[in-house]
Amino acid sequence: MSYLHLGKGAVVDEREIVGIFDLDITSQSHLTRRYLAAAERAGEVAAASEDLPKSFVVCEKGGRRRLLLSPMNTATLLKRSESGGL
Repeated sequence: MSYLHLGKGAVVDEREIVGIFDLDITSQSHLTRRYLAAAERAGEVAAASEDLPKSFVVCEKGGRRRLLLSPMNTATLLKRSESGGL
């Protein structure tokens, strides 16, 4: 099993990750903004820390989807993933 550290002690099983997205780039699209707003209304959004988020990670487990806001940028998360996460 491999876990990815998202910041401030928040970790996620890498097998649950659907995608990792840069918040600045993706939020420029009205479709992504609508998706994020709908996920927030549905209670699917959680912050990995209280710091300003730079990315969001979409995870799915048992048919339940959740979005985790991370203070880490996507390049850092990718490096962590490639090096074994923790």
